[in-house]
Amino acid sequence: MIIRKITKEDNPAVASLIRAVFDELNIPKVGTAYEDPYLDLMFEEYNKPQSVYYVVENNGKIIGGAGIAPLLNEAETICELQKMYFMPETRGLGLGSQMMEKCLQGAKDFGFEKCYLETMPYMHDAQKLYKKVGFENISAPMGSTGHTSCPVWMLKKL
Repeated sequence: MIIRKITKEDNPAVASLIRAVFDELNIPKVGTAYEDPYLDLMFEEYNKPQSVYYVVENNGKIIGGAGIAPLLNEAETICELQKMYFMPETRGLGLGSQMMEKCLQGAKDFGFEKCYLETMPYMHDAQKLYKKVGFENISAPMGSTGHTSCPVWMLKKL
């Protein structure tokens, strides 16, 4: 398994992965990343300044992904961890920790000072990982993500 930056050729597989995880976990499709207009154009969306999206590839198949981008309508020093999803068979193997390390290092390299994320209350394993690396719950959303159905907000000082 390798973690690498997304390529244009990965777009269909990444979009399919994200939609499959939403279906599997019954995550609301309205007010979440599922509705993001660029879901089918992830390479293009993350091919911007201070943005990066990584995929986990296993034998030519995309089995996970996560990215970093500036948090819209927030201080320039704050980024957002975005679209961190993994196929069910990959969970519990430490890939989330490896991906998190890669993303947070990328955020630091871009010069960000804080990293924000939003998640769902029943995503306990994800929240456990976030807390393990230093994310703390905050009481209100930040920036303008458009994800009004994600009621858990977390922030980490980098």
